[in-house]
Amino acid sequence: MILLVADTSDDLPTPASLEALAAARQIDPAVTAVVLGRDTAAAADAAARLPVTEIIRLEHPALGTYTPDGTVAELAGLVGSLAPSHVVLPHTYQARDFVPRLAARLAAPLLTECTGIATVEGRVTFARPIFQGKVVADIVLDGPAPHIVTVQIGAFRADDLPTTTAPAPIRQVPAAITDADIRQVVEPPFRDAQQEVDLSTATRIVAVGRGVKDETQLAMVRQLATALGAEIAASRPLCDAGWLPMDRQIGSSGQTVAPQLYIALGISGAIQHIVGMKGAKTIVAVNTDADAPIFEIADYGIVGDLFDVVPALVAALEAR
Repeated sequence: MILLVADTSDDLPTPASLEALAAARQIDPAVTAVVLGRDTAAAADAAARLPVTEIIRLEHPALGTYTPDGTVAELAGLVGSLAPSHVVLPHTYQARDFVPRLAARLAAPLLTECTGIATVEGRVTFARPIFQGKVVADIVLDGPAPHIVTVQIGAFRADDLPTTTAPAPIRQVPAAITDADIRQVVEPPFRDAQQEVDLSTATRIVAVGRGVKDETQLAMVRQLATALGAEIAASRPLCDAGWLPMDRQIGSSGQTVAPQLYIALGISGAIQHIVGMKGAKTIVAVNTDADAPIFEIADYGIVGDLFDVVPALVAALEAR
């Protein structure tokens, strides 16, 4: 059995949690999901419509606001009672904070930022980028269960999850913590700057690389993005140059995305960029170099000058 620790927002599982569920089901379709909080009834009802075998509600007033002490104490107790083979979580900022503590509490093997899962010779093998995304390592976790795995956002496709015909059963487990167990003083939640964008939720992305040559040509790229109803993004060199904000960067040192459509304009396809977008459902690449690595993962490739291709695409879209 796999235990999925689900993040929720506005009483709904987050997109990152759905991706983590897709990853968990690649290990074992028998997935139990747990939701934590002050009042988890609505979130549990929503999660019960997912392809899971059971939903567990962990409720306590002290869990109403996130603290690593409360989260680790409750999850450690639950994992001890359920004895899952793996504990799977989305690799969020909160996970980065408390998951190492949870692994230490349980003396459990930990793998972070998983981007792929396969069974090789009967053993579950996990892929994760190393050396700033230059290499993808295949890793087998040793030691007794549970094995703890965090899933890189955008690496697995939530839209591949099967539909369900009936909601999963919901069970509430009494929380054992007290207010005295919480040592942290909670501050107001961190809020991203208003101008920042979460590209991981975008369904269409138009990304541009050094092939655009000049910052003034970004207006043409924005035209295409507008015609498609897409977000605009870039490879690292353009963001480093200040042509687009850093929150628009895709790749190992930027955001990881998995949109329905990803159009790569003038992007050669360095591994640092590919690890951030290879989960896209449909990849369209435009490059003058027929040997560019981006064509190896593209579903559709156009060997041509983006300054000819993009205006033609915009005209065709606007004529529809």
